[in-house]
Amino acid sequence: MNKRYAVYTTDIGDLVIAEENGAITDVFTGPDVPVTFHARKEETPLTAQAADQMRQYLRGQRQTFTLPLAPHGTAFQQSVWKALTQIPYGQTCSYKDIAIAIGNPKAVRAVGMANHHNPISFIIPCHRVIGADGSLVGYGGGLALKKRLLDLERSVLATKG
Repeated sequence: MNKRYAVYTTDIGDLVIAEENGAITDVFTGPDVPVTFHARKEETPLTAQAADQMRQYLRGQRQTFTLPLAPHGTAFQQSVWKALTQIPYGQTCSYKDIAIAIGNPKAVRAVGMANHHNPISFIIPCHRVIGADGSLVGYGGGLALKKRLLDLERSVLATKG
């Protein structure tokens, strides 16, 4: 088994960070690891680096991540997740905006499902996707965490700008 993970304490609670073959494959809130998650518990230099970058992000000291990513998913999911990485720090867009960005404007619901299955939370910023009416909708970590992350990003930009 090449996939390895470690659990890290952060300002938003424990995060499980996994890597395989030199790329981050999973980031999710923990500390409970799902039974279906097949990986060996072992910290690696890359999981430690990802944890450091996450802590910097949560302190408002980092706006971009410089980590190799390899989320596992379908070609459609991959296209959605790639589009999510293009949403600028401190900004939001709708599911429809993402559907248009990937060239499939009628796939709004499918974009929502791909967003829901994003295995690399925070780093692939699914929290920046909101409803077409500007409302905070659907976030695996809960809407309170989504609001906290968006507020953090906006406050960092406001103080720098």
